[in-house]
This record gives sequence, C-alpha cells and structure tokens, in this order.
Amino acid sequence: MTHTTEKLSSKSEALIEKENKYGAHNYHPLPVVLDRGEGVYVWDVDGKKYFDFLSAYSAVNQGHCHPKIIGAMVKQAQTMTLTSRAFHNSQLGVYEEYVTKYFGFDKVLPMNTGAEAVETALKLCRKWAYEVKGTPENQAQIIVCENNFHGRTTTIISFSNDETARKSFGPFTEGFIRIPYDDIEALENALKSNKNIAGFLVEPIQGEAGVYVPTEGYLAKAKALCEQHNALFIADEVQTGIARTGKLLAVHHENVQPDILVLGKAISGGVYPVSAVLANDAIMNVIKPGQHGSTFGGNPVAAAVAIAALEVVKDENLSDNAEKLGILLRKGLNEIAERNPLITLVRGKGLLNAIVINSGEDSDLAWDICLRFRDYGLLAKPTHGNKIRLAPPLVITEAQIQECLTIIEKALNDFR
Repeated sequence: MTHTTEKLSSKSEALIEKENKYGAHNYHPLPVVLDRGEGVYVWDVDGKKYFDFLSAYSAVNQGHCHPKIIGAMVKQAQTMTLTSRAFHNSQLGVYEEYVTKYFGFDKVLPMNTGAEAVETALKLCRKWAYEVKGTPENQAQIIVCENNFHGRTTTIISFSNDETARKSFGPFTEGFIRIPYDDIEALENALKSNKNIAGFLVEPIQGEAGVYVPTEGYLAKAKALCEQHNALFIADEVQTGIARTGKLLAVHHENVQPDILVLGKAISGGVYPVSAVLANDAIMNVIKPGQHGSTFGGNPVAAAVAIAALEVVKDENLSDNAEKLGILLRKGLNEIAERNPLITLVRGKGLLNAIVINSGEDSDLAWDICLRFRDYGLLAKPTHGNKIRLAPPLVITEAQIQECLTIIEKALNDFR
C-alpha cells in the first residue's frame, strides 16, 4: 500500500536545499523547516503548527522560549556576555552556589555541551584514580555499557559500539571496558577482575538506544558495587536529568546519588549551551589551575540562564507533571497497541518514552510513520531504525496529551 505525505512548500524546499548545499551532511533531519516555538508548540516557515514530541532531544523540558529563561538571557546579555575564566565575573559564583545546592554536591565544573561534560567527567575520574585511589599512571580503566550514547568526540566514540559513529575515525582511545547494559553480574565481574577500575559511566535510561529502561534496582545495585570496589559511579543525565523522567534526576527513582553527575541540555531549557559536572570536594579538588577549562564555560549568560531554567523546573513542578502525564501517555499508547499491531512495545519513564514499531531496524517504516505524524501536526523522530522517541516538553497538559494520542493513532492507522 502506498502512503503519500504532504508536499513541502517552495519556501521550505529552498531552505532545505541551502542546508544541503552549504552545510556538512552530518544529520538527516525530518523534512520540516521550523521557524518559531512557544511552550509545547513549534511552527514551520509556512505557519503550520505542530506539537513538539522530541523537545530537542530533551533539551526543551521547560517549553520553547520560556519567558522567564529568555528574560534572564536578554537581561544578562545587555550587561556582560563573556569574560573568559581569566577573570571572575559577577554571575558565576551565584550560579555555582545555586546549582551545587540544587543537586546536593560540593562543587561544579561548568562547561558548554553534553559531550564536553562527559569528557570532563572522564578526565576527572581518571585523575582521581591516580591521585586519590593510587592507580598506577596510565593504567586506569572506566567501565561503560554497550549501546551507550554519550556524544561523538574521539574519546567517546572509542567506547561506542555504534559502527556508524566509529567507522573511519580511528585510531581510538584506550582505557575502557564495555559490558552489557542492565547486567549487574557483568558489572560485578568487571569490577572484580581488574583492580585498576576508576569508575562506571552509565545512562540511567539509555536514550539513543530507544529509551531502554533498566530493571528496577539495577542503578542502586550498581552504585553499591562501585562503592564496594572503590570505583566512581558516573551518571550521564544529559538527556534523562532535569525532571524529564518524573524525578529531578533519573537516578533518584532508586535513591542513588552519583559520585560524578553530568548535566546538559535542559539545564538551560534549550536556550543556550550549558553543561555541568558536579562532584564533592574529595573528587573535584584533584583539578588544579591549568589542568582543564573552557573559554565559554561558566560565562555570565550561561550562569543567568541556568539559574532561571532550574527555577522554572522547581516553580512549575515539572517533575510531578512529567511523572503524572508520562503514566497517562504510556497508558494511551498501550491502548493503541492493543488496537494496532504496528506497536510491539511501549517503554519509558516520566515523559521520556518510545514505541517500538513492528519492523526490522533497517526498515523505513518508522521514518514513514514520523512523516505522517508531521502531516497531522506532531513532530517525532526515529532512533535505531524501528523505535520512535516520544518526549514532549514537560509543560504539556493532560488535554494536549489526549490530543496527541489521537494524532498518533490516526497516523498509525494509515499504515495498517
């Protein structure tokens, strides 16, 4: 059966062609050209309105262009944008106090992007191993998980098993042990087998792998094993953090406090590149002047924006909203699955969810379904072939969830 989709306007086609001609082809975007956003909605260049069910990969948890966050950014940008870290600035200390107390750590090391923050956490973990744990120099190993996604820098792709991200980018960085995700026995064996393990880097929920939620108790057991073997538990909450899963952090579902916490994306509400690595003094104090840094890390605009973004999360009870509406969304998706065999599995926590489509990972079906979602006014994107992530801004309402479930079912029914 052939399924047609709406044709793009000449304006959209021209803008997409500019990207294709002048930009590197390192992404494969859904064919829609967005021009404006507000709350849970985005509009394309022709004025068509859509529900955003990707939230810029969970960066826009507070909704598009939240007035409080935009206001903080504009106000700060009018007085001071950048000093570098060669000098102090009036906003950084205020932000550092706010963010450390917010998440319960002694210190923060501010960076800009999620990948930068992961790289920072890896360096911090290794330096702690050599200078505190007593690991022989250049012998530290960090345990990671299969199907992880922590970014695309050279070091990070070195321990990825995504061949698309790795091919023709070697040679790769050594010092990593890869184990299956959600396999506590594999973690225990890895920790026992090597006395030079510095830490365990993990996503509390694997996002790019298709919103894979681990078995209940996995994170708490992993943290206990790390403590037992004097290895640092590093939580990459760049995508899962900042209320996305129904708790401030996804590890909080199991009452885990990581040794090193990595944040990005929604710490700025998607308004400005901000990331952060948090740890207590016993770990963070191994970093001395000149050993790590960033010209833009901790700049005044980033500091003001991050405080405002985190205040919105607290003031608007976004964790509770994500928890409540996530349950509603999964219930509705499971009801659709009962009526339509195209959905083989619904999984997620809070408002980080995915449906698995009844097709192989090499099939174009999930992509075609997302095109149909677009035609009906909802934007989502496939991941790993046959999985579609469904992650709206956390300011969405119950009525809007119901409206979106209607759109999702209507689109899926077109492919029966």
